[in-house]
Amino acid sequence: MRIVASIGTFFFAALLFATPSRAQSIELFGGYSFVRPSVTYLQAPQGTCVITGCPTTTTTQPLNFNGWEVGGAFKVLGPLALAADFSDTSGSFQGANSRLKTYLAGPQLRFPGPISPFVHFLAGAAHESIGTGASILITTGPTQTAFATGLGGGLDLKMLPFISLRPIQVDYLLTHFNSKTQNQPRISAGIVLRF
Repeated sequence: MRIVASIGTFFFAALLFATPSRAQSIELFGGYSFVRPSVTYLQAPQGTCVITGCPTTTTTQPLNFNGWEVGGAFKVLGPLALAADFSDTSGSFQGANSRLKTYLAGPQLRFPGPISPFVHFLAGAAHESIGTGASILITTGPTQTAFATGLGGGLDLKMLPFISLRPIQVDYLLTHFNSKTQNQPRISAGIVLRF
């Protein structure tokens, strides 16, 4: 609760000292995304059980997921903007392909200049889907949607009047699958267009 109060105070102070700006008010981001989620799989021996209800074990495995991320932000007042973010990453474990999609939105603070840092707090949903892999064990898992938040920031480097390079964006991504909380880093990089 203390963190939420600190974030709220920070955004209020930024609004209080913000001045209306005639600068570019819309930004679009697209690029590569890496996340390392802990995914829970169900595993059962293959071919040893002919009826339903085979004995299964649960395995939680941290994996490297690669994919893409797109986002946008609309400047509201001074450095404050409303941001939206969508990412789609995937990986596999013992032949079971898994995907993690996030749908997040929230406030963003940007400090303009040739080197432009930003921070954001985003909330929304995450969707996890797990395919089926067959080897010695049949590996599968549920498809589920859960609450998610992202707290982080990054740095944009101005290349041309309307184009910036985002060499790094780091988010602390929190999801809530299987009635448990998962904490994972998400790292992104790409191109930003400003209008």
